[in-house]
Amino acid sequence: MLVEIKVPAVGESINEVTLSKWIKSDGDIVQQDEVLCELESEKATFELTAEKGGQLKIVVAEASSLKIGDLVCTIDTEVAAEAETAPQIKKESAVPPPQEKEKAAVQPPVLKETYVKNFPSPAAGKIIRESGAMVTNGTGKDGRITKLDAVAAKQHTETVKPQERGEKRQPMSSLRKTVSKRLVAAKNSTAMLTTFNEVDMKSIIEIRTKYKELFKEKHGIGLGFMSFFAKAVCFALKEWPAVNAYIEGDNIIYHDYCDISIAVSTPKGLVVPVIRSAESLSFAELEQNIADLAKRGRDNKLSPEEMTGGTFTITNGGVFGSLMSTPIINLPQSAILGMHKIEERVVVISEEMTIRPMMYVALSYDHRIIDGRESVSFLVRVKELLENPQHLLMGTDPIKSMLQM
Repeated sequence: MLVEIKVPAVGESINEVTLSKWIKSDGDIVQQDEVLCELESEKATFELTAEKGGQLKIVVAEASSLKIGDLVCTIDTEVAAEAETAPQIKKESAVPPPQEKEKAAVQPPVLKETYVKNFPSPAAGKIIRESGAMVTNGTGKDGRITKLDAVAAKQHTETVKPQERGEKRQPMSSLRKTVSKRLVAAKNSTAMLTTFNEVDMKSIIEIRTKYKELFKEKHGIGLGFMSFFAKAVCFALKEWPAVNAYIEGDNIIYHDYCDISIAVSTPKGLVVPVIRSAESLSFAELEQNIADLAKRGRDNKLSPEEMTGGTFTITNGGVFGSLMSTPIINLPQSAILGMHKIEERVVVISEEMTIRPMMYVALSYDHRIIDGRESVSFLVRVKELLENPQHLLMGTDPIKSMLQM
């Protein structure tokens, strides 16, 4: 019996996938539930498994674009059944054929070194072999190729050797096509502006240096910069709710929770998994969520649900060395915060010049819903919280809170 394996439904909004890689080959005998290939949707990569055991017949090639319900391959279950019921034949030991008479080995003539016409000397031959130079006429005695001939030919080869000019055409993956469409849509459908500020990272660096070993020993995870930024963002979003909202038709949807999307770069493109209710998580819980989502993102193990529904996005171009950038809004959200490279710069503090580890931060926002006052005030609040990490305990100065000020 032939069993047809088709593209399954993988989400309400997904109607097209790309067959990214075959795990099995055409004609292979596969077992039930064995992985056959990998399919890539606009949001995630998932595996297609065998519904029955049998012989695989591949119908579509790698890099093919498929609709939900399209035929991918077939499995002939009768082949597997025949293999299971076939009688076992006892193997007889093969009788070795009579030994053939050994043939006398023909030894190639040994060539002695010679300096005959157009034959290189040992020194010249070494240069020619290493450089790939071509020498046709020797200038030495009787036309032999000298070391000077080889050196001259090597220099000529290095001078005129053409530069390689190759091209490779490769279809865009479903993920890359979707990312492209969303980025263009964000630029074309929003009134996007970017405001900048800079953060003195000295206090956070001191905390990480002092407590990173104890933190890892206690919680089993490293203490990174992203958890500080996520905490600061959550407090600032509570104070400036428009930054945590988005437009839907003629309505503005406000959120009383912070689902923070974290941009993760993978070999197949950018993915943005979501940390749900980040405002209620501790530093350790934030770091564990960030590490887990980033790892599964790079391994293409994220589900579509884990990459939808965020209310605000944080992206870190600093890990690649970016000093400053203007991040693009992650629709339907209204704002995105860009982190950048930490660089020591001379700054003025209390009327004195000093060197501090500084980071430029950028907030891109949709001016249709977020005014300039709100965007700038939000970014200044994030800066204040990061430069005074003790405020991250309750979102404000603990002394002022104690004094109810």
